Amino acid sequence: MKKKFLALLMMAVLVFALAACGGGSDSGSAEGSGDSNEFAGGQTFTIKIGHSDTTTNLINVSLENFAAYVEEQSGGAVQVDIYAAEQLGSNAEMAEMIEMGSLDAMMMPQGQEATLAPKINTLGLPFLFDDYESVYKVLDSDIGTELVADLADHNMIQLAYWENGLRQTTNSKRPLNSSADFKGLKIRTPEDAMTMAIFNALGASPSPLAFSELYLALQQGTFDGQENPVSNIYANNFQDVQKYLAMTNHKYECKNMIFSLTSWNKYPEDVQNLLLEAAKTYGDEHRKAIVDSQDQMLKELEEAGMEVTYPDTEELKAATASVYDDFYAQNDWAKDLVERIQAAE
Repeated sequence: MKKKFLALLMMAVLVFALAACGGGSDSGSAEGSGDSNEFAGGQTFTIKIGHSDTTTNLINVSLENFAAYVEEQSGGAVQVDIYAAEQLGSNAEMAEMIEMGSLDAMMMPQGQEATLAPKINTLGLPFLFDDYESVYKVLDSDIGTELVADLADHNMIQLAYWENGLRQTTNSKRPLNSSADFKGLKIRTPEDAMTMAIFNALGASPSPLAFSELYLALQQGTFDGQENPVSNIYANNFQDVQKYLAMTNHKYECKNMIFSLTSWNKYPEDVQNLLLEAAKTYGDEHRKAIVDSQDQMLKELEEAGMEVTYPDTEELKAATASVYDDFYAQNDWAKDLVERIQAAE
């Protein structure tokens, strides 16, 4: 099956990366001692990192590559243990653990991060970006650093922007071609005020639900639809419980590697440098995997029976203009930030 091909492709990237480069257990705990010239001064670290996606999701594949690279380059001094599919708790629960210092790291979705660093919520304004190239110009600029500066007030540090993607809409009722088609649909969203505001403006009835409960809720008809990037729709087999997929591109979301400063400050400089390098390298890998795989995933979703539509995004953008007005009214810095983002694209 083509899913196996994607997984094999990602593993091939790992093998290449390791060949080219040559080479917590307790949260951030150190063990043993050794010669001061050794990596990490002879200490060993086991890093626990949690996320909410399945093990087949591309983000987990890149995290496995990240973990293998860190272990290889540290000579085994640093081990990364990955806990997928909300094994450690929901995104909100993991974020609380990070802030308290009881979890080393997590892949934090943009909506959750916005509760701690409000400026990052700007990225999720409806139809702000036309494509991924525009997104990355912004995230890799000084604006990207500015958006997450407030994390330090919550005992957190972001190592790199990873990907969640431009988001699309599925449902079991009808094709979505215009804003009128959204009216009355009960749509599952994350616990994210911006996403709910977008679907309220479109006339739908949005409501949050834990991602781990979503498939069953769609299967039982508790929700008519949901919104997610194509990679998440594909990885979670939503084609089995959703008939229609609309390529709305209604908002962008990143999903970022966040460490607790409680753990981070325990790591020697060489460990920190390695983690920063690896986070950027495999964040870039994850971005590329998301972008490069979308067409193939859409093809397979259609082959599985999904009907894919491409709504007029200009009409949808006009229908959600009130979301910008409300955002500007709530945040005195927002209009200037949006203008700088648009200029940087």
